[in-house]
Amino acid sequence: MSALDAVFNRAFGAFLFDMDGTVLNSIAAAERIWSAWAVRHGVDVETFLPTIHGARAIDTINRLNLPGVDAQAQAAFITEAEIEDVEGIVPIPGAAAFLDALPADRWAMVTSAPRDLALRRMAAAGIPEPAVMITAEDVTAGKPDPAGYRLAAKRLGLEPADCLIFEDATVGILAAEAAGSALMIITATHQHPLETTHATIASYDALGVKVGSDGQLRLQAI
Repeated sequence: MSALDAVFNRAFGAFLFDMDGTVLNSIAAAERIWSAWAVRHGVDVETFLPTIHGARAIDTINRLNLPGVDAQAQAAFITEAEIEDVEGIVPIPGAAAFLDALPADRWAMVTSAPRDLALRRMAAAGIPEPAVMITAEDVTAGKPDPAGYRLAAKRLGLEPADCLIFEDATVGILAAEAAGSALMIITATHQHPLETTHATIASYDALGVKVGSDGQLRLQAI
């Protein structure tokens, strides 16, 4: 049985979603802001940009270990700039309709973005606000640490093993694996094929969901 078949052939208590690259595409805006920041700090843009996706700003800056840089202050600066610049942010095809079809108590968002930025980007992309949303402020360790996904499952009254996680970025995939959840990789924003043993799908356009009488969720091809 393929990884995709395995995901379609079982029921889940809830779906947990990453945000950037998974339900919306904010790459253009994020790379505009981070590129300008990197130039100001003497960081090579071409090698740096691939490292920003899926991680908290504070973790991205700390990894650089730049002398004399206040990582917390710079992360706050980046967040404010990203809140101001939402030009070109669009939903992943089919994502809004797919989320709208889910019961409110059966899904959550787990993003490395701060809450204000997450809400701003979701509004720009027309993505519904979830009842449960875990953001950068809710965890002390960001992805690839599984804390965010574990907390989301707990707030939904479930174990991570009962949940299907939708992800796109390597750090998020590692977090989902560490949480012990099944995975669906969304590849809509990938410029290069991702080598993975997990189920993959290009977008939500051909994806539906059936809600059982027990509240369990099953993916359906449409």
